[in-house]
Amino acid sequence: EDENMLAEYTVNYKKTHSQTLLPMLDAAVQMIQLKLDTIDAIAAASGPGSFTGLRIGSATAKGLGLALDKPIIGVPTTQAMAYNLFGAGGVVCPIMDARRNQVYTGLYSFEKEDEFPFRYRLITLLSGCAVSIDEIAQKCSETGREVIFLGDGVPVFEKRLGELLTVPYGFAPAHMNRQRAASFAFLALQYLKEGKCVAARDHAPVYLRMSQAERERNER
Repeated sequence: EDENMLAEYTVNYKKTHSQTLLPMLDAAVQMIQLKLDTIDAIAAASGPGSFTGLRIGSATAKGLGLALDKPIIGVPTTQAMAYNLFGAGGVVCPIMDARRNQVYTGLYSFEKEDEFPFRYRLITLLSGCAVSIDEIAQKCSETGREVIFLGDGVPVFEKRLGELLTVPYGFAPAHMNRQRAASFAFLALQYLKEGKCVAARDHAPVYLRMSQAERERNER
């Protein structure tokens, strides 16, 4: 509500969106006694990310948007993950394991606002993409700046990054290294102020790659 975070529900466990998303939404709504017709917009991760996860999240947001006649704010996944480290120096690099030796990733940094020296704005150095870990490591090294990595790709590729990087680097701690609803909400508020939203019927996620089923069909 404005810039007050009223509720955030985070679980990182072996359950799917189809099992957790609606019960979590219902619990949050009940806890803060939210009247759904009072909201201005619904935000959802627009991708890149897991094909199934994006489909479920997008379909849920779209269904609510159509039912409530509210617009949808599609928030780029890697950009919102970078917001976990708001104000960090150096370069922020989210890496999500995309399998097949690839990651969903991007490069971001924060710069102080000229008019508000105690505020920062997010700078996109590389938009969300699906690339090999070798390629993103090279792009990180080319920045010549220290890099902070976060995301579920870190434990998968930590050793390989150590072999490839030529710049100082580090890893975000556990409470900052995964997707968080609060970071998405904060960025979504900025998007809403800028008019970056669409009617629910027009919302669609950004997959970047074909689903496994589509790839296997094409291979056949």
